[in-house]
Amino acid sequence: MVDSGVSVSRASAAHGVGRRSGYRWLDERAGIVRGRVRESSGPALVLEDRVEIEHGLRNGLSRRQISVEIGRHHSVVAREVTRNCNADGSYRAVSAQRRADAAMRRPKMSKLATDGELRGEVIRGLNKKWSPQQISQTLKQDFPDRPEMQVSHETIYQAIYVLPRGGLRKEIGAALRTGRAFRKPHGRVAKSKNARHIPDKVGIAERPEEVLGRTVPGHWEGDLIMGKNNKSAIGTLVERTTRTTLLLHLPDGHGAVQVRDAMIEALQSLPDLLKRSVTWDQGFEMRAHSEISVATGVAIYFADPHSPWQRGTNENTNGLLRQYFPKGTDLSVHSAEDLQRVALELNERPRATLGYRPP
Repeated sequence: MVDSGVSVSRASAAHGVGRRSGYRWLDERAGIVRGRVRESSGPALVLEDRVEIEHGLRNGLSRRQISVEIGRHHSVVAREVTRNCNADGSYRAVSAQRRADAAMRRPKMSKLATDGELRGEVIRGLNKKWSPQQISQTLKQDFPDRPEMQVSHETIYQAIYVLPRGGLRKEIGAALRTGRAFRKPHGRVAKSKNARHIPDKVGIAERPEEVLGRTVPGHWEGDLIMGKNNKSAIGTLVERTTRTTLLLHLPDGHGAVQVRDAMIEALQSLPDLLKRSVTWDQGFEMRAHSEISVATGVAIYFADPHSPWQRGTNENTNGLLRQYFPKGTDLSVHSAEDLQRVALELNERPRATLGYRPP
């Protein structure tokens, strides 16, 4: 028919196939071999594609056959027919195009804006200072059979940062984490406190190999987080295997005596299974480490200078603690009960390294 002057479109229609199949037949007759049909979703369907879909359905072609005709993945055709068919189940290209155009123009309501229960769970997580990713993963674990109660972390971020001003943003924004949102890279210069001598210290190179594997519990990493002008501090201990956090209350200063007493009290409260070792930085506040070891039976090792990555678990936890104890503030105003509450909240927070389970 094409040889006699009939267009490819009309010749294809007369044989009950789409225009693209007609061109493919011509290529095959001429010995031209085309590449495989792409299987990506590709750009949005246009009216011409929808005409091909309508024509294929009228001629009894399957959705997979139609997908070959228009060069799209079969799932694209299946979604299009399901989404834009008429009330009687028929598919018409013009009406389908009209629905698609209207859907593109219509602003979509956020899942968080329409579902109060889901929004409440997200706000509850934000109030606990969880990140959007921690909230998203926890919802998947808590509601595995309820997809309506699951939301991606991108959606939560959009509700916080992208959506225009309004009630939803105000409601979620009130529960946002405080302090800096992203962790700064490590690699700080040595602290002035590191310059002084610590007697009888044992370096990290002498630490048992089992510490590195994280399979044996009871090995801790520790440090101080400092307040304004280094005049106040809170001690932090993080267990390497479980990421459990203990906070040391230092209301009377952070010298060697105060840190010694707080360390002994914290370590003696632990079961023997969790009392194996502590790795600290080169801080002079630990110059009474031998007394701590004698009182508790816990070995104390010191990381190399300028090497915070050797206590990476503790450094990461200190970053999280800055949400509660911002830099440049007086840390001595926090009571022992305040520290216990923060430690409990942190220990109930899901962690990515633990499969989004709490320590």
